Amino acid sequence: MSEDAHINIWREVIAYPLGERAAKPRNKGLTMVIDKGMGIGETRDLLQINNQHIDFIKLGFGTSMLYAAGTLEEKIQLVRSYGVDIYPGGTFLEVAITQNKIREFLDVCQFLGFTTIEVSDGTIPLSREVREKVISSAAEMGFRVLTEVGKKIDGSEVTAQTLAQMALRDIKNGAYKVIVEGRESGLNVGLYDTKGKMIDDDLQVFMNYIDDPSKIIWEAPLKAQQQDLITLFGSDVNLGNIPAQEVLAVEALRVGLRADTFKLAIANLLEI
Repeated sequence: MSEDAHINIWREVIAYPLGERAAKPRNKGLTMVIDKGMGIGETRDLLQINNQHIDFIKLGFGTSMLYAAGTLEEKIQLVRSYGVDIYPGGTFLEVAITQNKIREFLDVCQFLGFTTIEVSDGTIPLSREVREKVISSAAEMGFRVLTEVGKKIDGSEVTAQTLAQMALRDIKNGAYKVIVEGRESGLNVGLYDTKGKMIDDDLQVFMNYIDDPSKIIWEAPLKAQQQDLITLFGSDVNLGNIPAQEVLAVEALRVGLRADTFKLAIANLLEI
């Protein structure tokens, strides 16, 4: 049996219960992985197994500044060789903003080979003018720009309407996608309550403003959140802050190869 046959043999026998996913390169059904310090070997293993299921790798927070000499560049090149976008965390850019080093930050990102920039104000106050300037500057330099809405402070009082309006402005100003804050915990932040459950009323208000759900990436580190979002928006919802070791598990949820979403396919069959 040929190597290609080994790769495709299950597809000749089993169909995805929830149907086919958008194929790479894609604009919906994106999976963003948060990397909090994986080694080169771990990253290579992750990509060899999962490269068709990963669209972005985010080097969380300010970890990009802490790599041993030469390893950051090696990691960026490795990720890009698999056709995956890579970028430093938004908090790192926030640090640069507070030190008035926006242009220098973007120049170094370009020099290192990052393909994407995240613009956020999860920790700092950021004027609309500065936010728009950073988005446009990064886009003009050829970066794919992701923005993030929501504060990292637990229970921060930012209304769903305010988040939605900010998201719309970011898209208008050139953002490729807008990330809804969920942190690594998924608890008591963004549109999630203290138990990590999406606040239904807030979600409804937010989506009343968003006419294209594919423009939103939902940070959803918890399985229950991933399952709920797939149930609400379908297999090709954009999901972020996925732990590296959970990529295959999330893909199984997306296509119905896990009991939690396989039951959706069964329910659909029973309705026919």
